[in-house]
Amino acid sequence: MSKRVSMDWTLFFTISIMVAVGLVMIYSASSITAESRYNKAPYYFIVMQFGWAVVGFIALMLFRRFDYRRLRRPEWAFGPIGVVLFLLPIAYFVDPRHRWIPLGIGNIQPSELAKPAMVIFLAYFLTWRQAAINNTRFTLRPAALLLGLLFLLVAIADLGTAVVLAVTAVVMFYVAGLDRRLLITAGALALVCMTIAIASKPYRLRRVVEMVDPTYEKVDRYDFTAKIKPYILSSATVSDTGYQARQAKIAHGSGGVFGLGLMHGRQKHFYLPESHTDFIYAVIGEELGLWGTGALLFGYFIVIWRGIRIFLLTPDDFGRMLALGFVVAIGFQALFNITVVLGLGPTKGIPLPMISYGGSALMTTLASLGILLNISENVG
Repeated sequence: MSKRVSMDWTLFFTISIMVAVGLVMIYSASSITAESRYNKAPYYFIVMQFGWAVVGFIALMLFRRFDYRRLRRPEWAFGPIGVVLFLLPIAYFVDPRHRWIPLGIGNIQPSELAKPAMVIFLAYFLTWRQAAINNTRFTLRPAALLLGLLFLLVAIADLGTAVVLAVTAVVMFYVAGLDRRLLITAGALALVCMTIAIASKPYRLRRVVEMVDPTYEKVDRYDFTAKIKPYILSSATVSDTGYQARQAKIAHGSGGVFGLGLMHGRQKHFYLPESHTDFIYAVIGEELGLWGTGALLFGYFIVIWRGIRIFLLTPDDFGRMLALGFVVAIGFQALFNITVVLGLGPTKGIPLPMISYGGSALMTTLASLGILLNISENVG
């Protein structure tokens, strides 16, 4: 039996500070656009996010007191992921653009619930089948069917979250001991599926093509059928897929070392769309400068460091898999978001963990971190 220790205050205070910073930056980024674009009060988004933060911290404290070893049961492994698989099609038909399910006082995004649900399922499944991890019939095939369905339902309308799920699953399978040849095969299959998902939507393909070939010179040279370019340009969702990335880089670069000052950013004034959600990192760079973005990155470093420490010190495999899954999901999503904002990857909407506006994302992230804190209190 592992020895219960005190709470990881370093991790807890880092989480609290990052959520508080996120609330401040959401107000700064949204106060003007809330009135002009959404016809809401200037404090509308900060009030909504504060409410979700309260709910999220309640979830964090509840899961922090909930013995993580009780999650190692079939009802916890299959129940949440079953609920997510049920909600995803509903969200798509109710709101195909945002994938939200309205609840009256707010919205819930099932794709965000998919991340902790998948981590709990894989931690249970990989621990249960650890001795036969490379058995195709009884281990890999059932897992592939369930995860494939999950990735498909998420990727239909939210490819970014599907990528986060896929990377998290690959890392967990690798650490669990999956044969490298099988892992490479699965990775290749996932790459093919992602390529199909990108090509299936003109706006997705356009974002990728315009990142590597903005003038369409290579497309014109090698497209002998003359069908690719018209297909790409048939997207009616946006007229300029590189606009957000350019405005984000302008915002981030204009901040310099010390920034323009809190609330003094200019790009959020109708130049940078989604400044309080997916591109809030650019607002931080513009208003707080290099020291602000550096402090934020240091916060993520602490979360990842403490998470890896918990992974290494946890005596049981189930706890180790849980810790690994949560750390990879949060860390990779942060990296993904920042990469997009800095123009190092195709534009894709995905929230910055604990910082961006989004109730479902904040609540599920804090609940996941609550489980991580509980694991840390049970290390030897």
